[in-house]
Amino acid sequence: MPQVVAEVEERATVCGRPISYSNDKLRACYNDTVPLISFPQRLSDLANVLPDRPAVVCNGRSISRSELERAGNRLAKDLADRGVGHGDFVTVALPNSIDWFVTYVAVWKLGATPQPVSAKLPPRELAAIVELASPKVVVGVEPGSDMAALLPEGVQCIEKGYEPSAEYSDEPLSDATSPAWKAPTSGGSTGRPKLIVSGDPAIVDTDADPAMLMSHDGCLVMPGPLYHNGPAVWACQALLCGSTVVLLERFDAEATLAAIEDHRADVVYMVPTMMKRVLRLEDEIRFSYDLSSLRVVWHLAEPCPQWLKQAWIDWLGPERIVELYAGTEAQAVTIITGTEWLEHRGSVGRVDQGEIKVCDPDGNEVPAGEQGEVWMRPTNRDTPTYVYLGAEAKQLDGGWESLGDLGWFDEDGYLYLGDRLADMILTGGSNVYPAEVESALQEHPDVKSVVVIGLPDDDKGSSVHAIVEADPNVLSPEDLLTFAAERLAKYKLPRSVEYVDEPLRDDAGKVRRNALKAERTS
Repeated sequence: MPQVVAEVEERATVCGRPISYSNDKLRACYNDTVPLISFPQRLSDLANVLPDRPAVVCNGRSISRSELERAGNRLAKDLADRGVGHGDFVTVALPNSIDWFVTYVAVWKLGATPQPVSAKLPPRELAAIVELASPKVVVGVEPGSDMAALLPEGVQCIEKGYEPSAEYSDEPLSDATSPAWKAPTSGGSTGRPKLIVSGDPAIVDTDADPAMLMSHDGCLVMPGPLYHNGPAVWACQALLCGSTVVLLERFDAEATLAAIEDHRADVVYMVPTMMKRVLRLEDEIRFSYDLSSLRVVWHLAEPCPQWLKQAWIDWLGPERIVELYAGTEAQAVTIITGTEWLEHRGSVGRVDQGEIKVCDPDGNEVPAGEQGEVWMRPTNRDTPTYVYLGAEAKQLDGGWESLGDLGWFDEDGYLYLGDRLADMILTGGSNVYPAEVESALQEHPDVKSVVVIGLPDDDKGSSVHAIVEADPNVLSPEDLLTFAAERLAKYKLPRSVEYVDEPLRDDAGKVRRNALKAERTS
């Protein structure tokens, strides 16, 4: 029996909860029909084949495969001496950096689970997540700091930029397999901490094609924040398939294009917020970069306005633009190419993994063309794709779960999304979906970002309120609403406009809509 299966079949636990790994792929491994190996073994094999190939590049600094391997070994031994073992969480509060990857590799080498959070989290929010995760160590917090003082007793802290003692050798460790390869926090808007622990162990099928249309000798440019699930998944899968990861410390439109050109990247990860900022570069800047190496522009994580997607298709060609829809929970996935999208405008694609159905409020499946709540469930496995810590899934009989999205299928099986049920605004008896209003307002060239929320209204129940990142001296509310009136029905138009001078969405395209609403109604 291969070592990896022997390890994960020992009723592994994560945060004290047993997780069984008896899915079809693992069963197949008993007779060696599928060559599954652990993440640490895969990275070690890659380092042995091409030790000097860059594994990660960030801010002018590069670390080779062999250097990453040795640095991971040293840090893993340091973490082990701090009590980190198989199945433990390690909270990673580091910004985009090479150190983030070294930490992930070290955690995997111990059979532990990396649990990423933003390096900019407010102290009390970090403390709430750490209390929920119960990690042995938090990486990225200064020992003895005010933030460290808020953490539960017994949690050890390692500061950003930490280097293990020279006493720790860089010799390999015994092979280990994490029972859950990641445990990100929710990117959601409730304000309550929630961990989404992966239902998949840290193993890789070496005979399978590279994930996410990557290549074994390619290059991924990643401008998104790694504490979010999408950027972390794409970056880790690129590393594991043998691609070089070119990481931006933070998103910058021109720097992203420069990285693609400089490193001849074949894949880039984007969200619509980034796509818009790139598109708003002056033409002489945007067209000055050579993007001919690009095979795939992935975009996901937030709704993409049709005008924006069309502009990217016109620029780079439909065959290079690919969209994915899924939750961090990964019950099901849809994918659509730009070529398909031109025939099914506005769709997020056909189901690629798992199953999806659309139901009315009573849980009955609705026919094609009728909107309802989107429900998902995985297939071809007998274990869940995730485990929640700090939350409960919304479920129907038969293993169906909802993330709260609204949508509908067309006659060809292509899924279209509306908005989140929780975000819908009921005003004067009519439903208004923030994503539709935001898409119309974002089309204005002077609007950098926008979030639409519902505010209490004595007459209509709720009124549509737009929070806009723009210069009011350049774009007046009257001009903005006149622009919007050409694109929206009258009842969907904002009744009030508020200007701000800071981005409303982070670089992963995420917004805390409930927090914005609470600030304006408290």
